[in-house]
Amino acid sequence: EAQLGELVDIDELADPMFKLRDDPRITRVGSVLRRFSLDEFPQLFNVLVGEMSIVGPRPEQVELVERYTGDALAKMAVKPGVTGPMQVFGRGELSFDERIAVELDYVENASLARDLEIMIHTLPAVLRGTGAY
Repeated sequence: EAQLGELVDIDELADPMFKLRDDPRITRVGSVLRRFSLDEFPQLFNVLVGEMSIVGPRPEQVELVERYTGDALAKMAVKPGVTGPMQVFGRGELSFDERIAVELDYVENASLARDLEIMIHTLPAVLRGTGAY
């Protein structure tokens, strides 16, 4: 725990979306999987059984959903997606409030054209690896 405390920047902890850039728990193989979003691959099973969509807001951690208020709860009305606006338009670089705003905009303005746009931009975003750690 002491080592983890030394590695974590206090500013990262202030945001509920924080991830450690150099997380000591992640192996080299794990970091490659995360960098190229290959750790998301098992979610395709969830798509096949109807629990997720290909495109939609990202699934959320329970402790973050508990922080949702008002309009943010609308995000929960649609199936989560393997990819979505957050992966394409900011990924891990967005604050909690920015992420909610981007995903709420998606929910409120969902369309086939928008889903196609997100799918087209997903591969370049994954290959850039911006915000993936």
